[in-house]
Amino acid sequence: MTVLVTGATGSVGRHVVERLVAEGATVRALTRNPATAGLPDGVAVFEGDLTDPGTLRAALRGVERLYLFPVPETAREVVAAAKEAGVSRIVVLSSSSVLDESGDNHSGEYHRAVERAVEESGIDWTFVRPDEFATNVLWKWGHSIRTEGVVRAPYGDAPRVLIHEADVAAVAVAALLQEGHAGKAYVLTGPEAITQADQVRAISGALGREIRFEEITPDQARELMGRAMPAPVVEMVLGYLADALVNPPAVADTVERVTGVPARTFARWAADHAADFAPAAGELAA
Repeated sequence: MTVLVTGATGSVGRHVVERLVAEGATVRALTRNPATAGLPDGVAVFEGDLTDPGTLRAALRGVERLYLFPVPETAREVVAAAKEAGVSRIVVLSSSSVLDESGDNHSGEYHRAVERAVEESGIDWTFVRPDEFATNVLWKWGHSIRTEGVVRAPYGDAPRVLIHEADVAAVAVAALLQEGHAGKAYVLTGPEAITQADQVRAISGALGREIRFEEITPDQARELMGRAMPAPVVEMVLGYLADALVNPPAVADTVERVTGVPARTFARWAADHAADFAPAAGELAA
């Protein structure tokens, strides 16, 4: 069986490629820069870009199943090219944000546009809808942990159901290779609801050094986060943290039901990513 993995050098895509290889599939990987892909031996790496559907033709030739990274602007053209090439199953990396029907959710609309393109193609599909990725803490807190040994954030008691990217990949690979997943939309969470303060404690344990958590106000967080991300994203993050205090997120057992293996804990994620919190060149740890 030949599977094309788009977004193959992303945090989830790399795990998808590795698991497919381990399962004995013939794997093709799409990336903008094959020279720096660093993917396992035996993977056929193709240069291409989902924003330019014409660059996928060679990679799609002879492919039976497709792992689709979400790019809504060209999703219909990409899916049409996949159908023309004879792809019989598409597994979409989507998001649990599609379930928010408030009408003011950029992430939900972004991912739902890709889902609709696939649904309307007539090709068998599975949607993988992870909740918040544990890797988000790298861009939120990584720099201050590396340089100061501290995390400053509001809503320290807000629980999140953070998921390890490897578990997202495990579900995607099951849907790509096994039967019984067509027409399913899988919402994925980690195995626990863990507060922001406890996330910091887990990272501290993984690093073997103290990382302080300092509670700040939402307005202070707004100013701090606004230096690195657009205002709508800042408001989205602050909104779901505030909501989590009164409506704690539910843990889903989907990872274990689909793969037969329990989802990885946040402590496991922190241990797996300990090196990402080490000071880089030009950064000086406190």
